[in-house]
Amino acid sequence: MKTVKRINTDSYVIRDILAKSLDLKILNLKEVSNLIALEDDELWDEVFETARIVKEKVYGNRIVLFAPLYISNKCVNNCVYCGFRKGNKKARRKSLSVDEAVQEALLLAGKGYKRLLLVTGEHPKYARVDYLEKIINGIYKNTDIRILHINTAPMSVEDFRRLKSSGVGVYQCFQETYHFPTYRLMHPSGPKADYEWRLDVLNRAIEAGFEDVGMGVLLGLYDWRWDSAALIAHSHRLIKKYGFGPHTLSVPRLQPAEGSELKTTQYKVSDRDFKKIVALYRLALPYVGIVVSTRESSRMRDELFSIGASQVSAGSKTSPWGYIEDSDTEQFEVGDKRNLEEVIGKIASMGLIPSLCTACYREKRSGEKFKHLAQKQALKNFCHENALLSLKEYIEDHASRGLKEQLTKMLNNEIAHNCNGIAEKFKLIEYGKRDIHV
Repeated sequence: MKTVKRINTDSYVIRDILAKSLDLKILNLKEVSNLIALEDDELWDEVFETARIVKEKVYGNRIVLFAPLYISNKCVNNCVYCGFRKGNKKARRKSLSVDEAVQEALLLAGKGYKRLLLVTGEHPKYARVDYLEKIINGIYKNTDIRILHINTAPMSVEDFRRLKSSGVGVYQCFQETYHFPTYRLMHPSGPKADYEWRLDVLNRAIEAGFEDVGMGVLLGLYDWRWDSAALIAHSHRLIKKYGFGPHTLSVPRLQPAEGSELKTTQYKVSDRDFKKIVALYRLALPYVGIVVSTRESSRMRDELFSIGASQVSAGSKTSPWGYIEDSDTEQFEVGDKRNLEEVIGKIASMGLIPSLCTACYREKRSGEKFKHLAQKQALKNFCHENALLSLKEYIEDHASRGLKEQLTKMLNNEIAHNCNGIAEKFKLIEYGKRDIHV
């Protein structure tokens, strides 16, 4: 008699949750908890595959690339896990002048980047909005960078309005951990020690006009199950209040940092659990961008391309002036040391489309409108065409001969299956026209 494998009740519950995710519906906290509690490895493989499908339903098969640009590592906080902490007496400190920031941005633009994430420590002089405005205006005025996002300290609504009016796309700020006792332990002094001020920062940013905000927790400070659930709950609160939640969720995992006081952690996140977190975020909030930094190894990042990640940094340096020379203290150790061209080549070799697109921010596809387009599976049409157009620019202006042949073959295949006039737009780019987007 043939043995029939018994399927327990949990598997039915999980598959119902996966079916809801495939309809691009936001999961409730009970459903999130069921996924977090799942221990069956075979079912987790189904979760990973569902996350891949959901990502492609929302964004298609494109992966967006960007680079961080650190403008200051001067900081008055004493976060025990960070190389920038005030107590790190061996730290080599630097804050970029406007001219220096423009030089680094020019170098990155010369490699093909079109979007940068500005990052700065929390300092009363070098995190002030007037300093940030000068840097932002200088880069926009003097380089080909098309959009700047920013990760900087919490500020008032009035200062956020100024920051938004300078042309910033996404404002990004991480709570680090939602577990209050752990938060206090990890942030013993400085403005960042104020848990409530940081917790409320995205409300102030949104009220000041930012419809695109980025959230995250530093995985490894506390139990990832708690912090991941809390991050999703925080997202739900924003959605309920404003009609939209985070534009992106980042998945930074704790890494060594020169001068850090935190040498070990009982909450270390394994590679397997890290993949679970990426899939969990993708299913819980199907429309958001999942951002993976170069904290992770090349192997891990390549795996995440296939289970829900949609944005990655490449060729990153985590110290100010780091692209010009390696001299100043980094925020953390970089795991994936591949340059932009190498990451683009790897993405393309996986059958995915590397994208340097910046269109949504400039075409006002943000906030609730962005969320609506994503949930209706309409966003991926913009994403696909803009990815191809930005990639064509990269081929013409930056790709080495070998990569150019690889990417051209990919684009020729797209032309053969595309009836939206993409070939004519490629011709315009070949004739010298730039920044064609929809």
